[in-house]
Amino acid sequence: MIIREPAVAGRFYSGDRAGCEAELRECLDRAARPSGSAEPVPDEKTILGGIVPHAGWICSGAVAARVFKAIADSRQPAAIVIFGAIHVPHGPAASLFDGGAWETPLGLAEVDARLANRLHSQTGLMEVDPHAHENEHSIEVEVPFIQQLMPNTMIVPIMVPPNENAVPLGAAIGRTAKSYGADVVFIASTDLTHYGPGYGFLPHGRGGAGLRWAKEVNDRRMIDAIRALRESEVVDEAKANQNACGAGAVAATLAACRACGATRATLLEPTTSFDVLSDRYPEPMTDAVGYAAMLIH
Repeated sequence: MIIREPAVAGRFYSGDRAGCEAELRECLDRAARPSGSAEPVPDEKTILGGIVPHAGWICSGAVAARVFKAIADSRQPAAIVIFGAIHVPHGPAASLFDGGAWETPLGLAEVDARLANRLHSQTGLMEVDPHAHENEHSIEVEVPFIQQLMPNTMIVPIMVPPNENAVPLGAAIGRTAKSYGADVVFIASTDLTHYGPGYGFLPHGRGGAGLRWAKEVNDRRMIDAIRALRESEVVDEAKANQNACGAGAVAATLAACRACGATRATLLEPTTSFDVLSDRYPEPMTDAVGYAAMLIH
């Protein structure tokens, strides 16, 4: 059995079980606090997918926790297909981790090999390549939330490049899951605008005005596209405005959810690393990354 060992435990989140569990509790506690700019969590049992960030948990863990908690409160799906952003060298085809398990400080998260095989054989738009996942963090940081809140739920990790195949891939995966009656939720792991001199992106200058523009204008463009389920626009929007590092994952998730009947999306929380860290670190910040917690139903 192939076991994918953690690449960022001890950096993005605690590397030992006790520390990981404590950080998860903190994230969930923070997620339970009201977000003034959020919409109510839908009551219906029809959550088909979600959008979550993937930074270190100190920055984005509570945002991601909102989505996973909402899913867990709705139901305990048999599997979660996690479409991941790509920050490591990678080819043009999506990469599927098709069996075995992912190790985290909480233990092993089993990959749904049967579902993965069906998705691979029916879509023809991704390669089986477990090794592509070795150093990528975008999916890994989400797995402990699933283990904690949905302990019997299996995972299907797929890294999705931001190209013209993202929408057809997601649509084919959604149709296949629906045709087999799979009890599955689709998750996109993405951060939003990376703004500031550290990221080489300062179209509105250094400091507060630029950081506000990144959140209130640039991030909002991507959020609005997701809320309208405009999957065909996401990749081009991100290329034009640099407002999502996981545009392929988002496009695939929206397409998969729409194939399963999704009609709308709900914004649970929009924030940035500046918003989260400014209370902890009073020094002026010039860089920030945007995050959004969203549900698709």
